[in-house]
Amino acid sequence: MGITREGAHKRRATGGRRAQFRKKRKFELGRPAAMTKIGEKRIHSVRTMGGNTKFRALRLDTGNFSWGSEVCTRKVRILDVSYNASNNELLRTKTLVKNCVVLVDATPFRQWYETHYGVKIGMKKGSSKSDEAEAKSARVKRKLATRQKTRELDSALDSQFASGRLFAKLTSRPGQCGRADGQILEGTELAFYLKMMAKK
Repeated sequence: MGITREGAHKRRATGGRRAQFRKKRKFELGRPAAMTKIGEKRIHSVRTMGGNTKFRALRLDTGNFSWGSEVCTRKVRILDVSYNASNNELLRTKTLVKNCVVLVDATPFRQWYETHYGVKIGMKKGSSKSDEAEAKSARVKRKLATRQKTRELDSALDSQFASGRLFAKLTSRPGQCGRADGQILEGTELAFYLKMMAKK
């Protein structure tokens, strides 16, 4: 039996049975879930209705992630799946789906932040901040000083930078577009997901 998306086999709202008046149709078909895992990139193309194409990601290990408050986007490695609100089975099998919470490598974002603001972040407690002083022109020093006036970094994010990993949320659909892109969790959204992960 093929997978189908029709609803004719369902009972009526009143509980009565519906009569079968036709068999399955091609335009009602469904396909098996992609069940995208973390691994070396493997994407299959699927021919769909109207000659269009879907990109079925079977394995992905990188994605473009956006740090919203800093307006910074970087391609980073996906390290692990940490939380899935819809299904614990998807969490156990480390399946990449839209809206799952993943751990990504923090290094590209940390390097950008330190270059942009001229300050070190994610320093572990007890570690000295003795870094070799780079020769900077007066103009660059003024620019960095201006940027630092409006600089704000959440303490929860700073502690994640110290561990070298950031929590992020997937906003793309890997089984449909073949990509695992998303955004870095911060602020109240990060606090909410940390609370939910602590429960589990």
